[in-house]
Amino acid sequence: MKSLKFWILRYQLTSVVLLVFLLAVVLPLTLDIFRLNLVGKYLTYAFVAIGLVMVWGYGGVLSLGQGVFFGLGGYAMAMFLKLEASDPITTKIQSTPGIPDFMDWNQITALPAFWLPFKSLPLTLIAIIAVPTLLAWIVSFAMFKRRVGGVYFAIITQAVALILTVLIIGQQGYTGGVNGMTDLKTVLGWDTRTDSAKYILYYLCVALLTGAILLCRWIQVGKVGTLLLAMRDKEDRVRFSGYDVANFKVFTFCLAAALSGIGGALFSLQVGFMSPSFVGIVPSIEMVIYAAVGGRMSLVGAVYGTLLVNAGKTFFSESFPDLWLFLMAGLFIGVTMAFPMGLAGLWESHIVPWWKGRREALRRAEVHPPAAHVPAAPAVATVPQAPDHALPDGARS
Repeated sequence: MKSLKFWILRYQLTSVVLLVFLLAVVLPLTLDIFRLNLVGKYLTYAFVAIGLVMVWGYGGVLSLGQGVFFGLGGYAMAMFLKLEASDPITTKIQSTPGIPDFMDWNQITALPAFWLPFKSLPLTLIAIIAVPTLLAWIVSFAMFKRRVGGVYFAIITQAVALILTVLIIGQQGYTGGVNGMTDLKTVLGWDTRTDSAKYILYYLCVALLTGAILLCRWIQVGKVGTLLLAMRDKEDRVRFSGYDVANFKVFTFCLAAALSGIGGALFSLQVGFMSPSFVGIVPSIEMVIYAAVGGRMSLVGAVYGTLLVNAGKTFFSESFPDLWLFLMAGLFIGVTMAFPMGLAGLWESHIVPWWKGRREALRRAEVHPPAAHVPAAPAVATVPQAPDHALPDGARS
């Protein structure tokens, strides 16, 4: 028990423990299954947000194309689920049974070769991490080795997001096109649409998100995290010290891509579909907003920012369907202007000092309690005496 407490204090995990308690205990006890499933969907975006904390907050590299890696992980899982839903018995009315319906609609008569690995769940799980990481390595290695960064790198990641979106929509026969992949129901025969399955998937998402936060926190408190902060502030000094700055940036960018791929796969499992609307420029910018609202230097803050933004999006769209876009824009602008460091910055600058001051005041009160009140003695009236020089000669002693 003492070692666990020491580990929590060393890595500053108190906020993580509170977050896990909120997600694993409070929300399941207070929300119905529909709302809890919505929260589970929001948490899949949080994987992207904590990846952005690493690559943007610590690494100083702003990526506006994280939706690409979220989409690749989501499509990898969706391909496996779609193949399971397209068995020869279920698709016997098609011209070519045993292939996804959108392939049959586009006169494709055989399953493409790049679809074959996704018949296996282990290979699919590997692809969920490997495919986004490989693309991130290609892009980042080509850019960072040539010292391309800043706004130029952000524009390049946007271009990658646009290219992938056009590619997915254009290859309708192989990807489902603009409609995406739908009707994803089972995993190895297990129905993911039941209430019990939704609870299991929700807790799986919470567990993996907690593991991702712990992994990133471990990196932050180590040598790599220190070097990332140093590179963000004084990149030339780190380079002159003998470190290869490009390799550290590539590692962080690939880490963020892998986390985004995991989030995308969990999204396909919980929601039951995947489409190019989660891959392009707009969703990628929204994911940056999640990290900015929560605090781009805080892993836990990024999760809260994701929950806040998406909960606001749902509430505004349900209550004010004609104005919700304007209300969301006002939320973004207001938070970023009032709290430049996000919710985590507000916590550190206001709540933490107030709490520490209160604890210190209580501690001082315990060490030095106020003295007991003693009533003062009643005053005795006295007659003033004249000085000696004012008395007559016979009255002087």
